[in-house]
This record gives sequence, C-alpha cells and structure tokens, in this order.
Amino acid sequence: MRTTEEAPAHSGSGAAAPPPRRPRTVLAMSPGLLDDVFPPPVRARLEETADLLDPFVISEFDSPDASAALKAAEVLLTGWGCPPVDAALLDRAPALRAVIHAAGTVKTFLSPAAFDREIVVSSAAAANAVPVAEFTLAAIIMGAKRVFPLAGLFRTRRTHRTGADLDRQHWLGTHGLTIGIVGASRIGRRVIELLRVLDAEVLLYDPYVSAAEAELLGVTPTDLDTLVATSDVVSVHAPDTPETRGIIDARRIGLMRPGTLLVNTARGPLVDTEALTGHLVSGRLDAVLDVTSPEPLPDGHPLWDLPNVFLTPHLAGAQGNEVGRLGALAVDELARYAQGTPFDHPVHRADLGRIA
Repeated sequence: MRTTEEAPAHSGSGAAAPPPRRPRTVLAMSPGLLDDVFPPPVRARLEETADLLDPFVISEFDSPDASAALKAAEVLLTGWGCPPVDAALLDRAPALRAVIHAAGTVKTFLSPAAFDREIVVSSAAAANAVPVAEFTLAAIIMGAKRVFPLAGLFRTRRTHRTGADLDRQHWLGTHGLTIGIVGASRIGRRVIELLRVLDAEVLLYDPYVSAAEAELLGVTPTDLDTLVATSDVVSVHAPDTPETRGIIDARRIGLMRPGTLLVNTARGPLVDTEALTGHLVSGRLDAVLDVTSPEPLPDGHPLWDLPNVFLTPHLAGAQGNEVGRLGALAVDELARYAQGTPFDHPVHRADLGRIA
C-alpha cells in the first residue's frame, strides 16, 4: 500500500544554479491551468531552465504543430488534462527521455511502455500530499470536536449549545485519542507527522512497512482489524488498487466502536459506501468524506443530509494557490534532469502497483 518514500516538496529554494543546457520541452496539460501551475516566479524559472517548444502548451497530440513538437521533444512536462501517453504516442516522440508530471498520479495517462523505453519519470505527488494532509488534520480535529453536528444544531436553533447537546455525542475532544492510519503513503506519512501536534496514539496498518520503519515514523504497527476496532478515528490513505479496493468493508465497519470517526481523503472505492451508510444513518459512526463511491453520490442519497456526515467535493488535493507547489517541484526536477542529476521524486515501474 505504501507509495514511494516520503520526501519534502520543494518550493524552488533548493534548485541548483541555472543548468548548463536547456532540454527541449513540451508542456502537455489543460491550457487554462497554466497560470496556476506556473505562477510568475515559477514560470520564469521554467523558461530559464527549458527550451520550450512551440506551441507553448498543448492539450492534444494530433495537430501538425503538436506532432512536430513531440518529434523534437526531449522532455514532456505534463499536468492535469494531459492526453494519454501510450506506446503509439511514444513512437512519435523518438527523442523523448523524460516525463515530468506537475500533478499527482501518472497512472491516469502514462503507459508502462515509457519504462520499457528507459524514459525517466517524475511526479509532483509529494507536493500534492501537503494540502491533502493539512485537510485531513483539520477534518480529524473538527470531527473529534463534533463540529459538524453541533454546528448544524446551532444553525437550525440559533441558540447556544447545551449540556444535553454535548452529552448526546459518543465522545468529544482531541485529548488522548487513538488515531488509526490506513496506508503509509506520502499523504499518510505527512498526516502522521502533522498528528504530532495532538496528544494522540497513532496506529498504522501498512503491510509494506517494517517494524523498524514504523518505529522511525513514531507509530504502532498493527493489523487492520485491530486498527478499526480500537481507533477513535480511522483515516484512510491507501491508493486505489485491486489489493485495497473495498478494504474498509461491511465487516470492518461493523468492528468500529460507537462514535468512531471515519475520514476518507483517499479514494471512494476503498470504503464500502452502502455498508457505511447504515451506520451513519443510525448515528453509530461519524464521517468526513472527501471522496465516495460513486462520486458524487446520487441525488437523494441519505448521506447528503445527515448531520454527522461532512461531505466535500474531492477538495483535499491542491487547489487555488496550492497548485503552484506542483509546478515548482516539477521545475526543480527539470533542472535536475538538465544537470544530469537524479530526480528527487522519481516514479519507477515497480511503484505502479502500489501508488495512487
């Protein structure tokens, strides 16, 4: 379940001196995202680092101009909205040596054929992990304080909370919690780091993490059944793979204690939404769900209106001014490539089966 090793997202300050050469680079992403991904200081470093081929940014690979750029490109700098990069496309890019993705997962567009051709690949997933982890910490704190149901009462009644309102909660507060992390992904590791601000015991389920590594992370490793049965908060951070799909199933949801808060900022299919729904309707559990299955939920689904459920529209990842982190990391990686040094955030073929 683990992705690649956690590494800090760079903001540009760690980039080396201007490279001795400027690799021929094509930008492939939705043109409307360009200014967000590459704000002015990052855009200036990009133009200094790369020989950007015309057209400046492409969102398709079939036009004559795009085809000519691909034929000459050494680096494909991609982002959200990049068309599929498959074997047929790679045949049209004989000079391509690197794919640098200024976003999270590469699995949505990049064929494993790239690795067959010894093309080096990098991703800005580490930068995207930062806002997801921050969102998760906020969700855990707000959920543990029972902010969502209590705020709903406040909004409806327009009167101050009462002792009875607080007494109706299974438990309330952040002191002495047991928090279970499902998956030591980049995001999971960042959440573990942020949880140090709380007086909490952190459990971890990840079959790829050794006992020694768990000790370095400052967590207690355990099996998944024990984690869901003993945690006050269960936070899901595994990738969506055949191994993890439905990992929080009806049986494991049933093992959760009354009052458990479930936080999912990973992928909807990891949790059996319909099995979870009954426990949320009854009030036995609370949830903060940034993702669901299906996504979004159909109109009329009970989770839309429950006071103990906080639904958000897949918002945890980089948004607004956070997106510039992704571009900054990608330009740092491009500078490393130009200097002939290894990527700080490589993606390897062996990672594909266990990354998001």
